[in-house]
Amino acid sequence: MKKIGIAAVGCGNRSNEYLSLLMKHHQESFEIKALADPEEARRNIIASYQREGDVRHFESADDFFKQDKMADAVIIATQDDYHFNPAMKALEKGYDLILEKPVSNRLEETFILERKAEELKRKVIICHVLRYTPFYGKIKELLDDGKIGELISIDAVEGVNPWHQAHSFVRGNWADTKKSSPMILAKSCHDMDVFSWLTGEACLEVSSFGELSFFREEKAPQGAPERCTDGCPVAGECIYNALFYRDKYRNPWLAQLLDNEKNAGETGGASDEEIMAFLKTSDWGKCVYHSGNDAVDHQVVSLKFARGITGSFTMTAFDTGRSITVFGTKGTLKGGDFIKKATGYDLIFTDHGSGEMQRWNLEYDAEGYESHGGGDFGFVSTWKKQLTTGNPEDLHSSIHKSVESHVMAWAAEESRITGKSVNLKEYRNQFDT
Repeated sequence: MKKIGIAAVGCGNRSNEYLSLLMKHHQESFEIKALADPEEARRNIIASYQREGDVRHFESADDFFKQDKMADAVIIATQDDYHFNPAMKALEKGYDLILEKPVSNRLEETFILERKAEELKRKVIICHVLRYTPFYGKIKELLDDGKIGELISIDAVEGVNPWHQAHSFVRGNWADTKKSSPMILAKSCHDMDVFSWLTGEACLEVSSFGELSFFREEKAPQGAPERCTDGCPVAGECIYNALFYRDKYRNPWLAQLLDNEKNAGETGGASDEEIMAFLKTSDWGKCVYHSGNDAVDHQVVSLKFARGITGSFTMTAFDTGRSITVFGTKGTLKGGDFIKKATGYDLIFTDHGSGEMQRWNLEYDAEGYESHGGGDFGFVSTWKKQLTTGNPEDLHSSIHKSVESHVMAWAAEESRITGKSVNLKEYRNQFDT
């Protein structure tokens, strides 16, 4: 059987993760045809996953799209502000798309892409991987089966993790929202999508509050220098000390920063001297209080859905992992990282009538892959079915479904900035023209 050809534009962490899983578990059905990225080392790492056949290399998306069509689908996994242009070129070239979230960091472009996909009848799968996790899949199953009765409200928390916040949203690519996306879109459109999916209803109104409270100049300890490499008086007690990047066994983020082959793998191979040289010149060596960032470090969102369903969401840098409580007329369902650590169970249902509890532990596929809670593996494992069968609008995380999460996220940001509740229909109409 002819294999499905995959190309990737942007060969960083997300393309690496998806294609390593794809080639390890589904190489009989897929082959990597082309890779586009300015960093040769990134391309070489991914190309090594292809056991047979040549992989064509390109230094830019423009170079790739100048060629005749050479694959069935393209992964777009560039930075947020460079999703729209390559995605449009891919659709016009005849490719189906696997598009990293957010669809675009401009809401009007999200609608343009949706309409273009519909016009050309292309399949566009958005990487909302939480839909593919055993955890959220089980919650959706219980809701659809009526286990909790009528759905009344959902309360969810995303603990970003303090080091992740510092790495990505203080020092990293999403620190400056003018160059990337607001936090609620960049990090939490996953969660907005989960709300939309679990409720199965249109979101009607949103209100939100949030601030950058901690990672600010005035919070810096006395004497803290611009860079952690310059000798800090509180280095020994600061949990954000950039020198922790040298401890590759404790900190898995290093391999995402140093783009060379010898740093590939779980622990990497860069020397201490190479790491220090990188920290002395890159944003990741800066003190978290002197980084010039503006992404919020905590935000709350209140959501009103059709049928009177309500939702509340908290994004915070100062917790780790996601958790959720689903309130229904027959009972309450709780789960997530805290419940797992406290009880050993993934989900616990409490019946309102009897008070009895039912507990579930969930199984993860393929050697216990739990990246994004098992969603990365689950997402990749559906590609063959999604790319070869069905109506584009019926894809599990189609652009047509994912647009809703983006409208919710942008409306939340609008509310955060203005201090006013936002009517989703009116807000959508400003951009969907």
